[in-house]
Amino acid sequence: MDTDLVKFTKLAETLKALAHPVRLCIIKGLIETGGCNVSHMQNCLNAPQSTISQHLQKLRTAGIIRGTRTGLEIKYIVCDEQVKQIVSLLTDANESK
Repeated sequence: MDTDLVKFTKLAETLKALAHPVRLCIIKGLIETGGCNVSHMQNCLNAPQSTISQHLQKLRTAGIIRGTRTGLEIKYIVCDEQVKQIVSLLTDANESK
């Protein structure tokens, strides 16, 4: 039995950050598009900018996404390869049902 609690604690924190439908949708969209800005997410999700920003902050804090500024625009991308695999497994399994 693997008892590396540090590894499992990090994984649990990642799963907590992903455990919201809007955040999962954001991550899936960022993976599919290769990245986008808040305005694009706002249009796709039909949610207020403040709501999107709160979810992005949670994902940034968890180290799942990062933003690159170009002028006034920030483009967000998924920077955690493990998260890409997790979300891919979850969405592929859900789509095959």
